[in-house]
Amino acid sequence: MQLLEICRFLEAKFPLQLQESYDNAGLIYGYSEKEISGVLVSLDVTEAIVDEAIANNCNLIISHHPILFRGLKKLNRKNYVERIFEKCIQQQIALYAIHTNLDNHYQGVNAKIAAKLGLENVRILRPISGLLHKLEVYVPQSHFLDVDKAILGAGAGQIGNYKDCHFRSLGTGTFTPIENAKPHTGNKGIREEVQELKLEYVVEENLLHKVIQAMREAHPYEEVAYHVMQTTNPNQNRGSGIIGQLPEPIDTQLFFKRVKQTFGCGCIKHTQLLKPKVQSIALCGGAGSFLVPDAIAARADLYLSSDFKYHEFFDADNHLVIADIGHYESEQFTSELLAEQLTENFPNFAIRLTKLNTNPVNYI
Repeated sequence: MQLLEICRFLEAKFPLQLQESYDNAGLIYGYSEKEISGVLVSLDVTEAIVDEAIANNCNLIISHHPILFRGLKKLNRKNYVERIFEKCIQQQIALYAIHTNLDNHYQGVNAKIAAKLGLENVRILRPISGLLHKLEVYVPQSHFLDVDKAILGAGAGQIGNYKDCHFRSLGTGTFTPIENAKPHTGNKGIREEVQELKLEYVVEENLLHKVIQAMREAHPYEEVAYHVMQTTNPNQNRGSGIIGQLPEPIDTQLFFKRVKQTFGCGCIKHTQLLKPKVQSIALCGGAGSFLVPDAIAARADLYLSSDFKYHEFFDADNHLVIADIGHYESEQFTSELLAEQLTENFPNFAIRLTKLNTNPVNYI
């Protein structure tokens, strides 16, 4: 199987447009036509991970964290990044990172954490705005079903937990075919009036090209009248963090015990406990201090994340409990998530989940 097939699957499922501006997700090293013998999935790329890939005949490493965030100017083996790149080049091992585009997907990192905690009725904590577009197209009534089916089939019309959404209104379209025109209806030089439907759809940015292409192919007109505009509506399926409910309130200390067992935490740093029990849990895998205001606004009892600085704990301000469980601990199940997605889509291909713990932090 070519590397291109795997990249296409991952980027269709978790679009690169979802990554943050500072990120470097996608194919970091390798070429699209490369034949892949096996895939190793890990949270990080370390020298030990590369050795594990070599030992298992895997020539593609898919990691959550990119090995490279900024430009690599030299390859002098002076640090682990340079040594990893040298070995990957020598062994022809491709590197692919799927980072904040996986964080910002409703079926991504945070959804996996929520599932491990048994949360119900989950929703995105901070939805992203600016990723949705509105498509308006005018179609004769006779071809409404064909065009609608094509547009919806290409992925338009999904709003939150609802699909096949559109609005339509009836009106009159006018046009005069001129020289070289090949009109579906009417004659050259004669102004025509046609009963048309105006169809309106919400389209995600990454699907826009595909949707417009499908619309054009299904539309009977030589020149399709349509309009696309970006909206400021937040996309409820894309964004940072998640909030959900435990099936029933649980003793706070017992919840901490469950978290330590589930995530293998060496310790949990937390603010003052405010309630004897908690039920509404907000969370964010990795560094999530920026979402404390959102967790407070959502009335979470507890916010679980990592990498809080000393003064950021004060931001809880007695509104909720902040629980810092560690960066690796919070994201460790990301590798499992990716391996599951890849195995489901490529059931006859060798997908390996690393057996190594890449956590650089230890506890005494």
